[in-house]
Amino acid sequence: MDLLHSINDFNEAKQVIPGGVNSPVRAFKSVGGTPLFILRGEGCYLFDADNHRYIDFVQSWGPLIFGHCDPDIQASVHTALQNGLSFGAPTEIETALAKEIISSYEGIEKIRLVSSGTEATMSAIRLARAYSKKDDIIKFEGCYHGHSDSLLVNAGSGCATFGTPSSPGIPQDFSKHTLIAEYNDIDSLKACFETSGHVGCVIIEPIAGNMGLVPAKIEFLKDLRKLCNQYGAVLIFDEVMSGFRASLKGVQGYCDVVPDMACFGKVIGGGMPLAAFGGKDDIMNLLSPVGGVYQAGTLSGNPIAVSAGLASICKIKKNPHIYEYLKSLADRLTQGFQMAAQDYGISLQTCVRGSMFGFFFNTSKVNNFEDAQKSDTKLFAKFHQKMLENGVYLACSQFETGFICTSMNESIIDEAINAAKNSFEAISREI
Repeated sequence: MDLLHSINDFNEAKQVIPGGVNSPVRAFKSVGGTPLFILRGEGCYLFDADNHRYIDFVQSWGPLIFGHCDPDIQASVHTALQNGLSFGAPTEIETALAKEIISSYEGIEKIRLVSSGTEATMSAIRLARAYSKKDDIIKFEGCYHGHSDSLLVNAGSGCATFGTPSSPGIPQDFSKHTLIAEYNDIDSLKACFETSGHVGCVIIEPIAGNMGLVPAKIEFLKDLRKLCNQYGAVLIFDEVMSGFRASLKGVQGYCDVVPDMACFGKVIGGGMPLAAFGGKDDIMNLLSPVGGVYQAGTLSGNPIAVSAGLASICKIKKNPHIYEYLKSLADRLTQGFQMAAQDYGISLQTCVRGSMFGFFFNTSKVNNFEDAQKSDTKLFAKFHQKMLENGVYLACSQFETGFICTSMNESIIDEAINAAKNSFEAISREI
């Protein structure tokens, strides 16, 4: 496949941008080859600098539930542009979007808009610590909550130990209050609470999307809620990825566990930089300017981003049946992938939550990060490369999630399944 323009673009970018990309996963480091430089998107398709067309199962890593260039979202943005790009002052549409999010999610009574998921989770944890008056936090191995210092942490040397920095530049002191538990393991979580004695909050992706798609078990989430109540810890659901993606109510579309706080992003921005964190009144009212917990952002609630997000959420609420449709397409895709892999003696584990899907080249079901790490990443890299050659754009890591958009249909899904069959056949010839 001729990628001359992308290769030249990448080489030029590396001269002025570290690694040639502005987010590490885009560099294709784990799958090899040259990252595609994208010219435009249209519905469920991407077009690269060499004018190749791809079925896009990344969808900007989740926000584009209606696909690229949705006319309603585009029109909303165009209208907002006529009034100005940014004001640094409150607007009516910020309140409108806040109401739409709150009305969909039980337990969220007030919300604050920010510009990124990292900002949302970082601010939520600060607020939770202030509310609980305790410094330690628990996160789960394999869950990603952005790149703030206290969250960019690996597991310690044993069960229920405090974490160690997973990136140079983070002092050990910054991570000494972060404990790491094993996802879907209640005994590991209990040990963390007992080891610390001062846990102020627990943050979790209730539908994890950053170790591949791995949902938390419902009983695990219920036990997590009970432990937080028992120890007086604030429970934070990070639904930056799953909020309005897995269902209209995020994980609450699958279970009745209500967190004290939640973080949102992706879909609520409709493709623009926008995120939010919210919670119960007594927690959120500790936030400046009402309370003493400081958080601010010049572009928070940017009117262009909010317009895109509001159009996206309102369109979803007018068409709530889309989740059943998107799930049916995701089921069709993953089942097709699994059958194609089976034909060539390849073990493939799959998972679907609403419009989100994931698959692992693994012989066993994946319940946590340790399970995920047993996947055949070399085989995934080969599959990724072959799928690109067959016109399908997948997330460039075994440990990411895929997304379905409303611009897709059964015919497009079947085209992707046929691409998978061709890819597995080509791989089998090379082995």
